Amino acid sequence: MGDIKNRKLLYLKAVLFLVAGTLAASTLVWNHPSLLVVLLLVVTVWCFARAYYFAFYVVQHYVDPSYRFAGLIDFARYAVKRRRVRNHE
Repeated sequence: MGDIKNRKLLYLKAVLFLVAGTLAASTLVWNHPSLLVVLLLVVTVWCFARAYYFAFYVVQHYVDPSYRFAGLIDFARYAVKRRRVRNHE
């Protein structure tokens, strides 16, 4: 399957991610209403967003400019391959 190029589908995908995330977070807080749960949820979302940013933007622009990504699985393969090359040197 190729990349999605249709702008409407890309926006629909973004909206669906926001709806799913909002439903999941609100359900979690509804079932366990506490400040600790809310804070842990905020920290979790922020940390995963920063990890995603690192996996793509930082690696592509600062670590290895030749690296091009297609998804998290490709990044994991890249990281494992790079680690193996480094260990064999």
